[in-house]
Amino acid sequence: MTTPFAFRLDRSIVIHAEPKVVFRFFEESERWASWWGANSTIESKPRGRVLIRHAAGMDVVGEVIEVEPPERIVFSYGFLDRTAASAGDSRVTIALEPLGQSTRLRLTHEFNDAAARDEHVQGWRFQLSLFANVVANEVHAGVAQAVDGWFSAWSIADPVARRDAFARVSSSDIGLRDRFSLIDGLDDLVAHTAAYQRFFPGIRFERRGDIRHCQGVVLAEWVTQADEGAARLKGTCCFTFNTDNQIEAAINFINESEEVRK
Repeated sequence: MTTPFAFRLDRSIVIHAEPKVVFRFFEESERWASWWGANSTIESKPRGRVLIRHAAGMDVVGEVIEVEPPERIVFSYGFLDRTAASAGDSRVTIALEPLGQSTRLRLTHEFNDAAARDEHVQGWRFQLSLFANVVANEVHAGVAQAVDGWFSAWSIADPVARRDAFARVSSSDIGLRDRFSLIDGLDDLVAHTAAYQRFFPGIRFERRGDIRHCQGVVLAEWVTQADEGAARLKGTCCFTFNTDNQIEAAINFINESEEVRK
């Protein structure tokens, strides 16, 4: 018979990945440790051992009670050092629900003590935010290459080859916004870039520096390279990626007044 708990903490977040992708982080110790800490482990089976190695030096241990991939996992949760924070034994339930191409994660953490529950509110807020970023980092591991493919496609002269290059890194309903662009769809983008090549012959976009990525949103600095004497620009592009690792929206900020240095 399951022991009832008097107090509970609930939290819900949306992660932009499918449930089967999200659930991997509850099945494999390497992925489990990527959001809990080095040497954390999990045996994703009934009565399997759960170990969380907190950076602060406090270890949490537990046992898997239920597991239904990729929908649900339940495990006990308690500090190994019983003198720590009087958390006592507790139970964590994590349920995953499909939400389009994303996942609604619902967490319930049940306690015997109200103070222990309250101490975990910010902890779970932080930990699940970290978790969402870890999942996104894996889903979007190739975003830098996609961004480079986007920039290089602008200088491809042949329209068929240019369309193919954009299609490899962009969704069919790609949107582009900047001071000179209000583009919706791949065909519109191909026509727009043809006009760019006509009015700015020889222009080439190149990424400068590393990208910055957070949960499917990427910032990339860029510069233009062109024939000698042609105007050169620089700016920042904000890309939004879908769960298929394709660019679905780009917002371009052009710094027209700043000289680009080699």
